[in-house]
Order: sequence, then C-alpha cells, then structure tokens
Amino acid sequence: MRIPQPDGKRGSLKWMQRAVNQRPDLLQPAVLPPLAWVSPLADDEHAEYRDAAFLTRLGLAPLASALSEFWPKRGPQWDGLATFTGGVVLAEAKAHLPEFATPHSAAGPVSSLRIAAAFAQVQHALGIAPQPWHRTYYQYANRLAHLWWLRSQGVDAHLLLIGFLGDTEMNGPTLAADWHTATTRAEMTLGLVPNPLRPFIHTLYPDVRTL
Repeated sequence: MRIPQPDGKRGSLKWMQRAVNQRPDLLQPAVLPPLAWVSPLADDEHAEYRDAAFLTRLGLAPLASALSEFWPKRGPQWDGLATFTGGVVLAEAKAHLPEFATPHSAAGPVSSLRIAAAFAQVQHALGIAPQPWHRTYYQYANRLAHLWWLRSQGVDAHLLLIGFLGDTEMNGPTLAADWHTATTRAEMTLGLVPNPLRPFIHTLYPDVRTL
C-alpha cells in the first residue's frame, strides 16, 4: 500500500520529510555505504509504504508472496525507506519519547494469531524465551520482526532508528542519551538483552535546528 502524506507541519513527520529531502547527510550511518532514499520523497507526495508496496519500493517485489505468509495485511508503515549497494534500510523516526512506548496491537483475532506466530518464529530464531511482543513496545517489536524476516530471506537489511533532538513544540529530548535509554528499556522489556539483531540496527540523533 502506498500512503501519500501531507507536508509535515510538526513532529517526526515534519522532520523526517525535511531530512530526507533537504539534509540526507544527517541520515547517513557511518558504517553503511551511501544511502539512496526512496521514501518519503517530495516528488512522490511524501508517500510512505507498507505491505507489498514497501518491498516493491525497495526493489524486492519478488518477496511479496513470502511476506504475506509471514505477516497479515496492514503491516508496518515505514517512516522512511532507503537502498544502498547490495542492501536496504528501513527507517523509524520519533520526535518525542512517548512515541516510543506504543500500546499493544490493535489487530483483529485472525491477524493477531498470525502476528503471534510470526513473533514466535522470530523469538525462536533469535534464541530467546517466548515473550508477549504484542503488548508494550509492539511497534518496535514488529519493526524488529520485519528486519529479521528480510534478513532470513537473504536480504542485507538494516533498521535505522532516528530520534530527533530539540523539538520544543513536541517537548522532545535534547540529549541522545534519552533516546538510547528508551531503546535499551524497550529491548529489556522484549527480552532482547543482548539483542542478536543489534549489528543491523543503527541509531542517529539529528538536531532539528539543522533542519
């Protein structure tokens, strides 16, 4: 699904659109090759993508059938998507700390069973005890699940967590350490200590004053 977005007026929607289209250098992890952002682009209605459409946007359309077996429709809607030579990046952006502590899944009964099965598959593969990932930090959990799934399909996939600093309108944090603490707390809650996916998760903390 392709979801056009309005011009962001506040929060992470605003800053992510500005960063991708005006200052992509602020979204470049040092350990990865140069990224080519494919969403959200100004000339694509700042569209965000989910389900098979996000795979197509990343040049991975042949995996659509396998994704539909792993996860039900209306999966994660990605804040940003990028490619690099030989790999892809899934981006999740936040501007204030409450955005990170997302509530439990609102999926219906049938979808909930499929999501639970997907989570169980991921947890088994990562060698961690069963955890109720559909509860607290559900959004982070489903992003991690998709990262794992792409890598299980042979894709050099990476997750980029973007925590904007200094968004006074949203009462956002001014210190990178606050975002780091939030991530650590989430991973502890999800039983991911240590987190086997950590080598493929990158964090950046752009200051909104540069945007």
